[in-house]
Formats: sequence, structure tokens, C-alpha cells
Amino acid sequence: MAKAKTSFFCQSCGAQASKWLGKCPTCGEWNTYVEEVIQLNEPAKQKFSATGKAPMAIKLDQIEAITETRIDTHNAELNRVLGGGLVPGSVVLIGGEPGIGKSTLLLQVALSMNSLKILYVSGEESDQQIRMRAERIGNLKSDCFILTETATQNIFRQIEILKPEVVIIDSIQTLQTDLIDSSPGSVSQIRECASELQRFAKQTNTPVLLIGHITKDGSLAGPKVLEHMVDAVLQFEGERNYGYRILRSIKNRFGSTSELGIYEMMSAGLREISSPSEILINRHHENFSGVAIASTVEGIRPMLIETQALVSTAVYGTPQRSATGFDLRRLNMLLAVLEKRCGFRLGTKDVFLNIAGGIRVDDPAIDLAVMSAVLSSGEDIAIPLKTCFAAEVGLSGEIRPVNRIEQRIAEAEKMGFEKIFISKHNSHNLKSLGIELIKVSKIEEVFSNLFG
Repeated sequence: MAKAKTSFFCQSCGAQASKWLGKCPTCGEWNTYVEEVIQLNEPAKQKFSATGKAPMAIKLDQIEAITETRIDTHNAELNRVLGGGLVPGSVVLIGGEPGIGKSTLLLQVALSMNSLKILYVSGEESDQQIRMRAERIGNLKSDCFILTETATQNIFRQIEILKPEVVIIDSIQTLQTDLIDSSPGSVSQIRECASELQRFAKQTNTPVLLIGHITKDGSLAGPKVLEHMVDAVLQFEGERNYGYRILRSIKNRFGSTSELGIYEMMSAGLREISSPSEILINRHHENFSGVAIASTVEGIRPMLIETQALVSTAVYGTPQRSATGFDLRRLNMLLAVLEKRCGFRLGTKDVFLNIAGGIRVDDPAIDLAVMSAVLSSGEDIAIPLKTCFAAEVGLSGEIRPVNRIEQRIAEAEKMGFEKIFISKHNSHNLKSLGIELIKVSKIEEVFSNLFG
């Protein structure tokens, strides 16, 4: 096999060099040179098109409008994040920490799609290891074919023989093509293998699911162009010490990027969580200080989460500020509002904040719950049971309205809460029979209502 001709390019300024350089002589940046293929001596592109006709340009209004059909994955949470299911011909990339459950999720999906022929390609595990995981999941009678291979040419030969309806690759970093003379996982290998799979998916209208590794800073390993090439990028995340896993959509050409899927890791695989509020709030009968329940919305799904705060006297000179599952800079802003508008001296206090359940929330509607939890811990007075919050707090201490307030109220009412604090400026036509709406306009009103 003739070698491909390659060169090195700076990803910052585009300068070219014949060999790798630590520092770019043009722009002065460090570690920006990556290997790029500039010419293939023996191009042997895979041919997947059945017609062989060259495409022709047509006017926009002449394109035939067809109804979008989606493939049911038989996994409600994955369908939700994808926007309703797999789109034929799409390429989906799923990334996450090692051991978080990416392979388990996709193998579970492959075994549950009994009506389709699935090809599961693994470059990391043997046939016996995959069978052991399948036995743990509990389904071996599905029409799922297992292939342990890393060479893309051999994979495409098997695809031509089997003609699968869905292809799963575990993982893209283990594949290698003979067209490039470099090791698996390199920038050029990842890009070329992803390009071949993308070309196969578009020409045969077959959906392809890719598993991707991530780096130590949490970004997907490989070139950034990998995320641009695929149609959807999903992030599988969660704390390894917790049993819950979160599936987020970072990029989706066929749906919303604000959807969220929640799973629970069990001995028999991943269990879908249809009602997240039941697992994210603690059903304790004893009232504790520093705990407040917030009504948040992820995508179109409302859920209740538990915010926990601990305020204590600083032992060392500099007070500590720590937040788990919440933006630390926003926490500092809310603490500044409490000092300026309410007169609470927190400058000599350690403040620790935790979002229970191991999830991360960016919804500004939990601001009021965070501040209430901090006040509750600082005063050592418990917030009354069956009370929750749904409002944003501004820099002047005003309580600002939030969107989808009706869904937030309905979720709190369904979970048995009796009171919910909302902004006075929310819709005046809100109606609720089973829960009391407490409308406030300033943070001082919340404090006097809760603690007198």
C-alpha cells in the first residue's frame, strides 16, 4: 500500500511545515501543528451509491417536500434527546468519561431494536466481553450482529454483506484506514475514518452511531472538525459515585439542543427515568436547614431539584466558595446581592452549595431557591416543607419572571407541594387549585415571608 503524502499545518494561523514543530514560527503559538493529508497516491474511496448518477443543481422550490421519518430506538430518553428518534442517514456522536456507560447505552439500544438489523462494531472489546455485557442486560435474541474490527476497509466489506439498517461504532478513536499511514487515534485517522462513515451514511441512508473518547478537560478527543462533520453530538455525563447519568444534546441538526435524558445505572444496565423529580428531591420527613426545592425546566421537561447550602464561619483568612452542579460565578453574584440588598454579612463566611443528585443546572430560575437555601443555613432556620421556588434574582434584588411558569407550577403541584414562590411580574392569569402561589417582587419579601 502506497503511503499518503502529508504535511503539518498550524491550527491557529494556517502556516505549513514539512515536520511537526512545537512552536509556530509565524504566530508564536505552542502545540498547534497537526498532521493533514494533502495527497493520496492511490485514492480508493468507498463507493456506496446505488445509482452512480452525479447530482444536479435544482431550485429550492423544486425540491420535493417529504415527511421526515424517524427510527424508533425503543429508548424514550434517547428518542427525546435526538428529537423523536434516529433520522435515516444521520451520524450521531456520543461522548463521555471512561466507564460512564456509553457502550452499555448503545448496546442496550441495539438489543432493544428487534425489528431492525443492527451491526455493532467494537474496536475495544472482544466478542466474549460484549456477550457478557449483553447477558447482564438480559437480551440475546435480537437481530444484532457483533464485529470486532478496527480497519475501516474490513468493516465496509461486512456492511456490504450484511446490509445493516443501523451501524454502531465503538469507538471512532480505535478505527484506522489504509489510506493514511498513521496510528489509530491520530488527527488524520479520526478525520478520514469519520469522513468515510459520513459518506456511507449519506449515500445509503443508514444511520450511524459513533462513540467518542474525551480529553481530560472534557472536550471530545480528536480534531474539532469531527463535531462539525456529524449531525448530532450527545454528551453522556454524571458523577461516577452517583447512579444517575445525564444525556445532553450539544449539537442536533434535527431537533432541539436543550433536551435532557436521565438514566439510572443498575446491575442490569441503564434504567430510564421518566419522572426525574422523584429521584432528584429527598423525600425525608424531617426538616433540615439549608435545603430548598427549585422548579426547573430542561428543554420541555419540568423537574424539581434539591439545592443544599451550608454557611459556616471561615476558619482560615479567606472564605471558601464552593459550588457543585451550579455556576460558581453566579453563586458569588447572588451572595453579593444578599450582602448589598439584605444586609447579610457573608464576607467572613464559608459558603458551600450542592445540587443534589449529581446533575448540573444552568436554569436561572433556581436563583431564588439558591438564595433561600443560603439564608436558611445562615440563620439555621428550616424552610417549611412542601414549599418550592421558581424565579430569577436580579442584581438589584428584584425577583424576575421566568419562562414556562405554568409547567413549573404544574410539576410542583403534581409532586404534592403546597406553596411556590414566583415573581410578581409573571402572568396574572395563572390558575392553580392545589397549590398556593406566593408572588414576590423583592428578595426582602421572600426573607420576611419565610423567616419572619
